[in-house]
Amino acid sequence: MICKANKVFITGATSGFGKAIAQRFDAEGWHTVISGRRSQRLNALKQNLLNPCHSIVLDVRDRNAVEKAVRDLPDSFNPVNVLVNNAGLALGMMDADEVYIDDWELMVDTNIKGLLYCTRTILPQMVKNGTGHVINIGSIAGYWPYPGSNVYGATKAFVRQFSLNLRADLVSKNIHVTDIEPGLAETEFSEVRFKGDKKKAAAIYKNVDSIKPNDIADAVFWTASRPRNINVNRIEIMAGAQAFSPFNIVRGLK
Repeated sequence: MICKANKVFITGATSGFGKAIAQRFDAEGWHTVISGRRSQRLNALKQNLLNPCHSIVLDVRDRNAVEKAVRDLPDSFNPVNVLVNNAGLALGMMDADEVYIDDWELMVDTNIKGLLYCTRTILPQMVKNGTGHVINIGSIAGYWPYPGSNVYGATKAFVRQFSLNLRADLVSKNIHVTDIEPGLAETEFSEVRFKGDKKKAAAIYKNVDSIKPNDIADAVFWTASRPRNINVNRIEIMAGAQAFSPFNIVRGLK
């Protein structure tokens, strides 16, 4: 028997945005499918949610695992109404000629290919159901470049354009698509980027009232809960203390 409650599938739910998004949808009475690589954190989150929850230890880079996870969803969590592609990461801030190419590959595999696997695997059930919403967590780095962003920013530019193209493909099938693009947000993001260097990560947020995970969770839920006559294409969100810088000019170059 298929449950009539709304269902949301969230990737990268073990911390930061993903965890806050799961908690927000749960608070609104939704049934949640939470996924991530860290089983202990998934179990802890699941135990603290009030409504039915299905947890999946999942690495979105593994296409076969993604397909199996969706294929094996219990009937009570089918069909998925909203997919939140949140899993992603940045690694390092070195110049492009110095960066570790393994880091580039990991960002591409997670931020691009993992998002593609989840989207392509879940879309058919949305189309069959005649409705659905794909919400991708992008970044302002996909539009506004900064030193050290190189491949990370490029992956988020992909997310931005893919979201727009996806909407163009799916409008006739009543599938909504949104790209939410956060700016300076205080999560484990910088700690991951600097490979566990807590001091370097903390310096990013020093004396700044940055975006918090609940702020993005609010935006995600607001987007998902709009009337069906509205599709929010993209939302760009910066911290109140963050804005645009002048163009970088290097003096003395020949």
